[in-house]
Amino acid sequence: MKKKFYPDYLVEILFFAIITFELILILAFVFPPQIGKEIDFLGSYKPRPEWYYLWLFFLLRFFPADTVFIGGILIPLVVLSFLIFIPWIDKKIGWRLTALIAFAILVLLIVATLIEGLL
Repeated sequence: MKKKFYPDYLVEILFFAIITFELILILAFVFPPQIGKEIDFLGSYKPRPEWYYLWLFFLLRFFPADTVFIGGILIPLVVLSFLIFIPWIDKKIGWRLTALIAFAILVLLIVATLIEGLL
């Protein structure tokens, strides 16, 4: 006897989907996940940026308040402009010089990160 999708296979699929969902619910209630650390409401609040803004956050630490424009806007804009214009720079000056510039920037960032870690 040949089974049809409706209602034979549909009933089987729904049965196993409901059983799987119930099993996940039971496991979630029996073993609740540990989410983060407990909040200390009496302690002082120290806001931290998300991981994708950490580089900018640490870059701002090197600049005093009157020159924060350089670290917060100018340097990221120069780096982003370099990344955007790599294809045109590569056509104009060649891939070796472009790779050398990119390598120098990478080394500079690594050295700055190591110096930051030591401070």
